[in-house]
Parts: sequence; C-alpha cells; structure tokens
Amino acid sequence: MPGIYIHVPFCRHKCTYCDFVSFPDRITYAEAYMACLYKELKMRGEELKNYVFDTVYFGGGTPSYIPPKLIAGAMKQIRACFTLADDAEITLELNPGTISEAKVKTYKEAGINRFSIGLQTAIDEQLEDLGRIHNVRDYVYATKLLEGENFSTDVMLGLKNQTKEDVRKTIELAHACGSKHISMYALTVEDGTPIYTDYLNGELPDSDEVAELYAYGYSLLKEKGYTRYEVSNFAMEGYESRHNLIYWKRGEYIGFGVSASSFMLGQRFTNTFDLDEYMKCIISGFYPAVTCEKVTEDEAKFEFIMLGLRTKYGVSLKEYKKQFGTNVGDDFPKAFQKSLPYLELVGDSLRIKDEYLYVQNSVLMPFLEEKDV
Repeated sequence: MPGIYIHVPFCRHKCTYCDFVSFPDRITYAEAYMACLYKELKMRGEELKNYVFDTVYFGGGTPSYIPPKLIAGAMKQIRACFTLADDAEITLELNPGTISEAKVKTYKEAGINRFSIGLQTAIDEQLEDLGRIHNVRDYVYATKLLEGENFSTDVMLGLKNQTKEDVRKTIELAHACGSKHISMYALTVEDGTPIYTDYLNGELPDSDEVAELYAYGYSLLKEKGYTRYEVSNFAMEGYESRHNLIYWKRGEYIGFGVSASSFMLGQRFTNTFDLDEYMKCIISGFYPAVTCEKVTEDEAKFEFIMLGLRTKYGVSLKEYKKQFGTNVGDDFPKAFQKSLPYLELVGDSLRIKDEYLYVQNSVLMPFLEEKDV
C-alpha cells in the first residue's frame, strides 16, 4: 500500500548542515501554510479515493515546532480525504527542544503512533557546533514524555572531533531511553551550508574515518539487538519504518506541501520549493507541482535494483521478472559480472554481502553506468 508524506517547512533555527527546504524566520506563516496544505489534501483526495494508504509521515523542517493543533488538523483532513489502513503507521518528526507534555497528548489524540527524534549526538558540544537547539537533557526529557511509545532516534556520524567513544555514548543513550529504531547515517556536507567551510578546511573526518565509526556503531547496535534492515537503519524486531520501506521497495507515495515529492502511477512529480509560490498556487486552485516525469522502463529497472540492494531484503529475482518480464543478469550483464563478488543469493533474493553494504554505492556504480550506456 502507498504512503502519504506531509512537509512542514518551519524550524526555530536552521542547523549548520541543513540543506532541506525549511524556513526558520517564517513561523508566522504556519497557520496560513497549513490551511493551504489542507486544501491540497482535498484537491488530491478525489483522484486517489480508490487507494488505501498504509503510512503517514510528517517531516520537515521541524513538525513539532508549529502549534500541535495544526498537526491534529492535518490528520483530521487526511482522514476526511483519504482511506487509511486500520493499523496505519503515522510518524511525526520532532526536535527534543520543541516538545512538551501537552503537545504529546495532542499528537496521540490525533492518531500519531510513531515518533522520530533528531538526537544526532549525545555530546552537547557537538550539538552546539551543529546549530542544534537542544541538548542531551532535552532528549532524555522527550523520551520520558514518549515512554511506552514507538519512537526512533537519529544518530549522525562524521562530526567534527567525533570519536568512537562519542558514538558509543550516543547509541547507548538512545538504547537506554527506549528507542526501538535507530537511524545512523553519515553527515552529508552540501555546498552552501555553513558546515561546508569546516569541510573545506579539513576539520571533518574523512571517508575512511567515517567508515570506521560506522563499523563500530554497527557492531554495537548489533550487540544491543538492533537489526540492520537498510544501510543506515536499524530496528528491534517488528519496529522497522514501514514508511521508509515504501521508498526502498519502490512503492507509491504522495507528498503534500512545499518541496514534497511523489511517485504515483509511474510518474514522479515535485512541488515548488518556494513557499510563496506554493501558497499562491493552492489559493488559486492549481497544483503546485513544478516537475513531472514518467519513469522509463530502464530507469524503473535500475531503481528496483538500486533501492533493493540498499536493504537486507535485496532484489527479488522473481519479482523483478514479474514486473519487467526479463532477468537482472540479462538486462545488466556487465554490471552483474562486475558486482558478483560482492553479492550473494539468499533464497530468491540477490543481496549485497553484509560486509560490503556500507559501500553499496561502489557496488551499484556498474549498474548505473550500464543503464546510461
């Protein structure tokens, strides 16, 4: 079943590494923006009335920064315009510095049943360096408010002066506080972000150092009972992110809000990144999508392989043939041979061997090159 993504582009302060579409200085627009988002939901509702949606995901920005009644309003509108599965997974991203008991109460009443907390690191000095508005104490407080709830914790690697001991403290804190899911990903430095200067000055760990931190974090998470089901995602049994699995299994999803992307009926489309333009489009009764393209069969085949090989589930050879009528080895003969030493066949699934999953981009490169020939 497909998923729904809601983009809430407001935050209290933009982090030094952030390249997402977010506006730290426009919170006064929140109510007007969410009213437009409610209207966009209604506009899409009629054409998607025959779908049953399995997940809803509020991302940002910082969804927990805006008044909680606006999140509750979005959930009310989603239920009015779409059909959700009875056990739908409904996730809200939150920053520990923007949470309260009253907010959590509103979220739970609205049907939010999964939370994603942006911890990043358990070292306060590193949090300050990243421009995060919270500290470790805020994270602990947030997890106390969410005690007994299904929540995930984000952990970041590749920070300035970060050591294995820092990674250990971060993972142990997330585990001790009850996190059922941990996303551990390497810092991606984008040109134009404040942290890019640190990168140019050589103040951040290099790729080999980050790989060592990842290997250490992976072993620690494994010891604590978290299973790696995607290169950067680890979960206790039964707590995998169903919404993210839609992306990795090349399922359909519809996005709402500024910059939100969608993949429905073989087409990809993305809303405008401009907040004012988004609101003007909706008020005028127009869809805010600024790009729309039909995915070709060759692109679909590569996506199927690329996304599948990121996960522990791998690429189902039977499913590939069912969808495309051909075999992976016939469609990508050169890439298949080049990558064979790094792959294994487990039942019907072609998977990257465990020890090579972190460097999966290198394994996938031959498939990309052959697709573009």
